[in-house]
Amino acid sequence: QVQLVESGGGLVQPGGSLRLSCTASGFTFSTYPMSWHRQAPGKERELVAFISPTTNTYYEDSVKGRFTISRDNAKNTIDLQMNNLKPEDTAVYYCSVNTKAQRYWGQGTQVTVSS
Repeated sequence: QVQLVESGGGLVQPGGSLRLSCTASGFTFSTYPMSWHRQAPGKERELVAFISPTTNTYYEDSVKGRFTISRDNAKNTIDLQMNNLKPEDTAVYYCSVNTKAQRYWGQGTQVTVSS
């Protein structure tokens, strides 16, 4: 079955950096686009970044120039490097894949940006 496991969240001061990782299994990882989403308290879940099988990328406007998504098809992982973090980046971050059957989500990892 499809499994997505995120890691790397935590508490960081404004201006700091974090790197999130997601390890995938149960599907042919190299053939699917992957994405990171986030959900802040009281808000809807939103797309943060997307990477295609050929490493084309998309970023939500508020994270452009600060976040970088990458993938390693040999390890079945995607990463999200987050730099110059802001308090408004505080959210639970989710890794996701949309297969032919359905969209799958990881369990999420909390990122808190606060002084």
